[in-house]
Amino acid sequence: MIVAALLLFIVLVLFIGAGMGDASLSYSRVLPVLFGDGTPKEQFILFAIRLPFMAVCLLSGMALALSGAILQTLTRNDLADPGILGINSGAGVAVTVMFLFVPIDAGTFAWAIPAAAFTGALLFSAMIYGLAYERNKGLHPVKLVLVGVGTSIALSGAMIVMISAVDYWRVDFIARWLAGNIWGADWPFVLALLPWLAILVPYVLWRATRLDLIHLGDPVAVSVGVPVERERILLMLSAVALAAAAVSVTGGITFVGLMAPHIAKRLVGPRSRLHLPVALLIGGALLLAAGTFGKHLVDPDGIPAGVMVALIGAPYFIWLMLRSNQGNL
Repeated sequence: MIVAALLLFIVLVLFIGAGMGDASLSYSRVLPVLFGDGTPKEQFILFAIRLPFMAVCLLSGMALALSGAILQTLTRNDLADPGILGINSGAGVAVTVMFLFVPIDAGTFAWAIPAAAFTGALLFSAMIYGLAYERNKGLHPVKLVLVGVGTSIALSGAMIVMISAVDYWRVDFIARWLAGNIWGADWPFVLALLPWLAILVPYVLWRATRLDLIHLGDPVAVSVGVPVERERILLMLSAVALAAAAVSVTGGITFVGLMAPHIAKRLVGPRSRLHLPVALLIGGALLLAAGTFGKHLVDPDGIPAGVMVALIGAPYFIWLMLRSNQGNL
Protein backbone atom coordinates (compact mmCIF):
# COMPACT_ATOMS: atom_id res chain seq x y z
CA MET A 1 0.00 0.00 0.00
CA ILE A 2 2.84 2.40 0.82
CA VAL A 3 4.62 1.72 -2.47
CA ALA A 4 1.35 2.07 -4.39
CA ALA A 5 0.60 5.37 -2.65
CA LEU A 6 4.08 6.74 -3.45
CA LEU A 7 3.84 5.66 -7.09
CA LEU A 8 0.40 7.27 -7.34
CA PHE A 9 1.77 10.50 -5.85
CA ILE A 10 4.67 10.51 -8.34
CA VAL A 11 2.29 9.98 -11.27
CA LEU A 12 0.02 12.75 -9.96
CA VAL A 13 2.92 15.22 -9.66
CA LEU A 14 4.12 14.26 -13.15
CA PHE A 15 0.64 14.93 -14.54
CA ILE A 16 0.31 18.27 -12.72
CA GLY A 17 3.81 19.32 -13.77
CA ALA A 18 3.12 18.43 -17.39
CA GLY A 19 0.37 21.06 -17.52
CA MET A 20 2.08 23.76 -15.44
CA GLY A 21 3.97 26.65 -16.99
CA ASP A 22 3.69 29.76 -19.10
CA ALA A 23 3.39 27.84 -22.37
CA SER A 24 -0.10 26.66 -23.16
CA LEU A 25 -0.79 22.97 -22.60
CA SER A 26 -4.11 22.22 -20.92
CA TYR A 27 -4.53 19.18 -18.71
CA SER A 28 -7.12 17.77 -21.11
CA ARG A 29 -4.38 17.63 -23.76
CA VAL A 30 -1.61 16.06 -21.65
CA LEU A 31 -2.55 12.41 -22.25
CA PRO A 32 -3.34 12.81 -25.98
CA VAL A 33 -0.01 14.59 -26.53
CA LEU A 34 1.79 11.94 -24.46
CA PHE A 35 0.46 9.22 -26.76
CA GLY A 36 1.38 11.09 -29.95
CA ASP A 37 -1.82 12.98 -30.75
CA GLY A 38 -0.58 16.57 -30.43
CA THR A 39 0.57 19.53 -32.44
CA PRO A 40 4.33 20.13 -32.93
CA LYS A 41 4.15 22.96 -30.39
CA GLU A 42 2.45 20.76 -27.77
CA GLN A 43 4.92 17.93 -28.35
CA PHE A 44 7.86 20.33 -27.99
CA ILE A 45 6.51 21.74 -24.72
CA LEU A 46 5.89 18.30 -23.21
CA PHE A 47 8.77 16.20 -24.57
CA ALA A 48 11.56 18.79 -24.89
CA ILE A 49 10.92 21.01 -21.87
CA ARG A 50 8.76 19.53 -19.12
CA LEU A 51 9.31 15.77 -19.17
CA PRO A 52 13.14 15.84 -19.15
CA PHE A 53 13.13 18.35 -16.27
CA MET A 54 10.81 16.15 -14.20
CA ALA A 55 12.74 12.99 -15.14
CA VAL A 56 16.00 14.53 -13.90
CA CYS A 57 14.31 15.56 -10.62
CA LEU A 58 12.83 12.10 -10.11
CA LEU A 59 16.00 10.13 -10.89
CA SER A 60 18.26 12.47 -8.91
CA GLY A 61 15.98 12.34 -5.87
CA MET A 62 16.07 8.54 -5.99
CA ALA A 63 19.87 8.51 -6.22
CA LEU A 64 20.31 10.96 -3.32
CA ALA A 65 17.84 9.08 -1.11
CA LEU A 66 19.50 5.71 -1.70
CA SER A 67 22.94 7.26 -1.11
CA GLY A 68 21.76 8.73 2.19
CA ALA A 69 20.22 5.42 3.28
CA ILE A 70 23.50 3.59 2.61
CA LEU A 71 25.55 6.18 4.51
CA GLN A 72 23.23 6.20 7.53
CA THR A 73 23.32 2.41 7.76
CA LEU A 74 27.09 2.06 7.26
CA THR A 75 27.99 4.80 9.72
CA ARG A 76 25.18 4.03 12.20
CA ASN A 77 24.56 7.78 12.23
CA ASP A 78 21.09 9.24 11.69
CA LEU A 79 22.61 12.55 10.56
CA ALA A 80 24.61 11.10 7.66
CA ASP A 81 23.72 12.62 4.29
CA PRO A 82 25.72 13.14 1.07
CA GLY A 83 25.36 16.92 1.41
CA ILE A 84 26.17 17.10 5.11
CA LEU A 85 29.16 14.73 4.83
CA GLY A 86 30.83 16.80 2.11
CA ILE A 87 30.31 14.38 -0.79
CA ASN A 88 28.18 16.90 -2.71
CA SER A 89 30.74 19.66 -2.18
CA GLY A 90 33.54 17.40 -3.39
CA ALA A 91 31.55 16.71 -6.54
CA GLY A 92 30.86 20.44 -6.85
CA VAL A 93 34.55 21.35 -6.74
CA ALA A 94 35.30 18.86 -9.52
CA VAL A 95 32.39 20.16 -11.62
CA THR A 96 33.57 23.75 -11.05
CA VAL A 97 37.15 22.96 -12.07
CA MET A 98 36.03 21.12 -15.20
CA PHE A 99 33.53 23.81 -16.19
CA LEU A 100 35.95 26.71 -15.65
CA PHE A 101 39.28 25.31 -16.78
CA VAL A 102 38.79 22.21 -18.97
CA PRO A 103 37.56 22.60 -22.56
CA ILE A 104 34.77 20.08 -23.15
CA ASP A 105 33.01 19.24 -26.40
CA ALA A 106 29.28 19.96 -26.28
CA GLY A 107 28.46 16.41 -27.33
CA THR A 108 30.28 14.83 -24.38
CA PHE A 109 29.43 17.45 -21.75
CA ALA A 110 26.47 15.52 -20.30
CA TRP A 111 28.63 12.41 -19.86
CA ALA A 112 31.82 14.12 -18.69
CA ILE A 113 30.19 16.06 -15.85
CA PRO A 114 28.97 12.97 -13.87
CA ALA A 115 32.39 11.34 -14.31
CA ALA A 116 34.15 14.46 -13.01
CA ALA A 117 31.69 14.73 -10.11
CA PHE A 118 32.31 11.09 -9.15
CA THR A 119 36.08 11.63 -9.20
CA GLY A 120 35.89 14.70 -6.96
CA ALA A 121 33.36 13.12 -4.60
CA LEU A 122 35.47 9.96 -4.32
CA LEU A 123 38.67 11.84 -3.48
CA PHE A 124 37.14 14.05 -0.81
CA SER A 125 34.92 11.32 0.69
CA ALA A 126 38.03 9.11 1.04
CA MET A 127 39.75 11.97 2.85
CA ILE A 128 36.74 12.50 5.16
CA TYR A 129 36.46 8.77 5.83
CA GLY A 130 40.18 8.56 6.65
CA LEU A 131 40.01 11.50 9.07
CA ALA A 132 36.99 10.01 10.87
CA TYR A 133 38.43 6.48 11.08
CA GLU A 134 40.27 5.36 14.20
CA ARG A 135 42.42 2.24 14.00
CA ASN A 136 41.30 0.68 17.28
CA LYS A 137 37.71 1.94 17.32
CA GLY A 138 36.79 1.95 13.63
CA LEU A 139 34.61 4.63 12.07
CA HIS A 140 33.54 7.32 14.55
CA PRO A 141 29.99 8.49 13.58
CA VAL A 142 30.03 11.87 15.34
CA LYS A 143 33.52 12.65 14.08
CA LEU A 144 32.41 11.74 10.56
CA VAL A 145 29.61 14.34 10.66
CA LEU A 146 31.89 17.04 12.11
CA VAL A 147 34.66 16.41 9.58
CA GLY A 148 32.10 16.24 6.77
CA VAL A 149 30.43 19.52 7.70
CA GLY A 150 33.78 21.27 8.06
CA THR A 151 35.02 19.92 4.74
CA SER A 152 31.77 20.90 3.02
CA ILE A 153 32.11 24.50 4.23
CA ALA A 154 35.77 24.63 3.16
CA LEU A 155 34.98 23.27 -0.30
CA SER A 156 32.10 25.72 -0.77
CA GLY A 157 34.55 28.50 0.05
CA ALA A 158 37.02 27.09 -2.47
CA MET A 159 34.34 27.18 -5.18
CA ILE A 160 33.58 30.83 -4.40
CA VAL A 161 37.29 31.68 -4.63
CA MET A 162 37.58 29.94 -8.01
CA ILE A 163 34.63 31.77 -9.54
CA SER A 164 35.65 35.19 -8.23
CA ALA A 165 37.85 35.98 -11.24
CA VAL A 166 35.99 34.51 -14.21
CA ASP A 167 33.37 35.68 -16.70
CA TYR A 168 29.88 36.59 -15.50
CA TRP A 169 28.08 33.82 -17.36
CA ARG A 170 30.38 31.23 -15.80
CA VAL A 171 29.79 32.70 -12.35
CA ASP A 172 26.06 32.59 -12.96
CA PHE A 173 26.20 28.88 -13.77
CA ILE A 174 28.18 27.98 -10.64
CA ALA A 175 25.93 30.17 -8.47
CA ARG A 176 22.88 28.35 -9.82
CA TRP A 177 24.63 25.04 -9.17
CA LEU A 178 25.33 26.00 -5.54
CA ALA A 179 21.67 26.97 -5.04
CA GLY A 180 20.51 23.56 -6.26
CA ASN A 181 18.91 24.85 -9.44
CA ILE A 182 18.09 21.95 -11.78
CA TRP A 183 20.25 22.89 -14.76
CA GLY A 184 20.70 19.58 -16.60
CA ALA A 185 17.07 19.48 -17.72
CA ASP A 186 17.51 17.76 -21.07
CA TRP A 187 17.34 14.20 -22.35
CA PRO A 188 21.15 13.74 -22.67
CA PHE A 189 21.45 14.34 -18.92
CA VAL A 190 18.64 11.87 -18.24
CA LEU A 191 20.49 9.30 -20.34
CA ALA A 192 23.72 10.13 -18.49
CA LEU A 193 22.02 9.45 -15.13
CA LEU A 194 20.29 6.22 -16.09
CA PRO A 195 23.36 3.91 -16.29
CA TRP A 196 24.45 4.88 -12.78
CA LEU A 197 21.03 4.04 -11.34
CA ALA A 198 20.49 0.98 -13.53
CA ILE A 199 23.69 -0.61 -12.19
CA LEU A 200 23.90 0.67 -8.62
CA VAL A 201 20.26 0.44 -7.46
CA PRO A 202 19.96 -3.34 -8.13
CA TYR A 203 23.43 -3.87 -6.64
CA VAL A 204 22.59 -2.05 -3.40
CA LEU A 205 19.23 -3.82 -3.05
CA TRP A 206 21.02 -7.14 -3.63
CA ARG A 207 23.43 -6.35 -0.76
CA ALA A 208 20.67 -5.20 1.60
CA THR A 209 21.09 -8.13 4.00
CA ARG A 210 24.85 -7.55 4.31
CA LEU A 211 24.16 -3.86 4.88
CA ASP A 212 22.00 -4.81 7.86
CA LEU A 213 24.70 -7.12 9.23
CA ILE A 214 27.32 -4.36 9.03
CA HIS A 215 24.89 -2.03 10.79
CA LEU A 216 24.72 -4.51 13.70
CA GLY A 217 28.46 -4.15 14.21
CA ASP A 218 31.68 -5.59 12.84
CA PRO A 219 31.85 -8.54 15.29
CA VAL A 220 28.37 -9.73 14.28
CA ALA A 221 29.09 -9.35 10.57
CA VAL A 222 32.46 -11.13 10.83
CA SER A 223 30.91 -13.98 12.84
CA VAL A 224 28.59 -14.85 9.94
CA GLY A 225 31.34 -14.62 7.33
CA VAL A 226 30.86 -11.11 5.92
CA PRO A 227 34.09 -9.51 4.64
CA VAL A 228 33.34 -6.26 6.44
CA GLU A 229 35.96 -3.92 5.04
CA ARG A 230 35.42 -4.99 1.45
CA GLU A 231 31.64 -4.70 1.72
CA ARG A 232 31.88 -1.34 3.48
CA ILE A 233 34.17 0.06 0.78
CA LEU A 234 31.99 -1.23 -2.09
CA LEU A 235 28.79 0.12 -0.54
CA MET A 236 30.46 3.43 0.29
CA LEU A 237 31.63 3.70 -3.32
CA SER A 238 28.05 3.04 -4.44
CA ALA A 239 26.76 5.82 -2.18
CA VAL A 240 29.40 8.26 -3.48
CA ALA A 241 28.66 7.38 -7.11
CA LEU A 242 24.89 7.79 -6.68
CA ALA A 243 25.25 11.18 -4.96
CA ALA A 244 27.83 12.44 -7.44
CA ALA A 245 25.76 11.45 -10.47
CA ALA A 246 22.73 13.23 -9.02
CA VAL A 247 24.33 16.51 -7.99
CA SER A 248 26.29 16.75 -11.23
CA VAL A 249 23.04 17.63 -13.02
CA THR A 250 20.93 19.06 -10.22
CA GLY A 251 23.44 21.18 -8.31
CA GLY A 252 24.01 21.29 -4.57
CA ILE A 253 20.89 19.49 -3.33
CA THR A 254 21.02 18.61 0.36
CA PHE A 255 18.68 17.01 2.90
CA VAL A 256 16.96 14.62 0.45
CA GLY A 257 19.35 11.88 1.54
CA LEU A 258 18.72 12.82 5.17
CA MET A 259 14.93 12.88 5.21
CA ALA A 260 13.91 10.09 2.82
CA PRO A 261 15.55 7.20 4.74
CA HIS A 262 14.12 8.43 8.05
CA ILE A 263 10.60 8.67 6.68
CA ALA A 264 10.97 5.23 5.08
CA LYS A 265 12.11 3.66 8.37
CA ARG A 266 9.14 5.16 10.18
CA LEU A 267 6.80 3.68 7.57
CA VAL A 268 8.21 0.16 7.11
CA GLY A 269 10.87 -0.35 9.79
CA PRO A 270 14.68 -0.44 9.76
CA ARG A 271 15.31 -3.56 7.65
CA SER A 272 17.22 -2.51 4.55
CA ARG A 273 15.39 -4.80 2.14
CA LEU A 274 12.18 -2.99 3.13
CA HIS A 275 13.15 0.62 3.72
CA LEU A 276 15.62 1.04 0.84
CA PRO A 277 12.97 0.75 -1.95
CA VAL A 278 10.59 2.99 -0.01
CA ALA A 279 13.33 5.58 0.59
CA LEU A 280 14.11 5.45 -3.12
CA LEU A 281 10.52 6.40 -4.01
CA ILE A 282 10.24 9.02 -1.25
CA GLY A 283 13.43 10.75 -2.41
CA GLY A 284 12.25 10.79 -6.00
CA ALA A 285 8.83 12.12 -5.01
CA LEU A 286 10.33 14.78 -2.72
CA LEU A 287 12.74 16.26 -5.28
CA LEU A 288 10.18 15.93 -8.06
CA ALA A 289 7.61 17.91 -6.07
CA ALA A 290 10.20 20.49 -4.93
CA GLY A 291 11.51 21.06 -8.46
CA THR A 292 8.13 21.04 -10.19
CA PHE A 293 6.23 23.32 -7.82
CA GLY A 294 9.18 25.52 -6.84
CA LYS A 295 9.76 26.35 -10.49
CA HIS A 296 6.38 28.12 -10.69
CA LEU A 297 6.05 29.74 -7.25
CA VAL A 298 7.63 33.11 -8.08
CA ASP A 299 8.53 34.93 -11.30
CA PRO A 300 10.59 34.81 -13.39
CA ASP A 301 12.70 31.74 -12.59
CA GLY A 302 10.95 30.31 -9.54
CA ILE A 303 12.63 28.96 -6.41
CA PRO A 304 15.54 26.50 -6.93
CA ALA A 305 14.75 22.93 -5.97
CA GLY A 306 17.68 22.92 -3.53
CA VAL A 307 16.20 25.89 -1.68
CA MET A 308 12.75 24.28 -1.57
CA VAL A 309 14.18 21.08 -0.10
CA ALA A 310 16.32 23.04 2.38
CA LEU A 311 13.25 24.91 3.64
CA ILE A 312 11.89 21.53 4.72
CA GLY A 313 15.16 19.78 5.50
CA ALA A 314 16.81 22.38 7.75
CA PRO A 315 14.08 22.24 10.45
CA TYR A 316 14.09 18.44 10.14
CA PHE A 317 17.89 18.39 10.62
CA ILE A 318 17.60 20.61 13.72
CA TRP A 319 14.91 18.33 15.15
CA LEU A 320 17.14 15.28 14.57
CA MET A 321 20.06 17.03 16.28
CA LEU A 322 17.91 17.88 19.30
CA ARG A 323 16.54 14.36 19.50
CA SER A 324 20.07 12.88 19.24
CA ASN A 325 21.32 15.15 22.03
CA GLN A 326 18.40 14.16 24.25
CA GLY A 327 19.15 10.51 23.61
CA ASN A 328 22.80 11.01 24.55
CA LEU A 329 21.82 12.83 27.75
